[in-house]
Amino acid sequence: MTTDPRGTELWKITLGELDEKMGVKIVEESVERVVATMPVEGNRQSFGLLHGGASLAVGEAVGSWAAVIHASTLGKTAVGVDVSATHHKSAREGTITITATPIHLGGTLTTHEVLIANEAAERLCTLRITNLLLERKK
Repeated sequence: MTTDPRGTELWKITLGELDEKMGVKIVEESVERVVATMPVEGNRQSFGLLHGGASLAVGEAVGSWAAVIHASTLGKTAVGVDVSATHHKSAREGTITITATPIHLGGTLTTHEVLIANEAAERLCTLRITNLLLERKK
């Protein structure tokens, strides 16, 4: 764990099984921003396009990690309660970048915007995720 400016230990991201299978890599992790990348290859649907479900899965993961990092500053954890997404454009190849930034960081709820972009920094998908903060079980 790393420490935030207030001296609180921050939760450190660990990839789950699906994240590993999708090829997710963590680039940056903090309360202010979580950034990850994922290859399009291996995450395409039958028409050769980036699968919308893959976008939602990786977007929810990155947004939830951001919420848990914030929650860790309060001695809490986070669980997702709502996620929605809008697909703007598709991709057939390359690497996408997934960036979660906070809209609201509360003591009970967090809301993050998650932007998925291609290598040309074009927006492919926008997600909004809300997480409920819970006391950590000891």
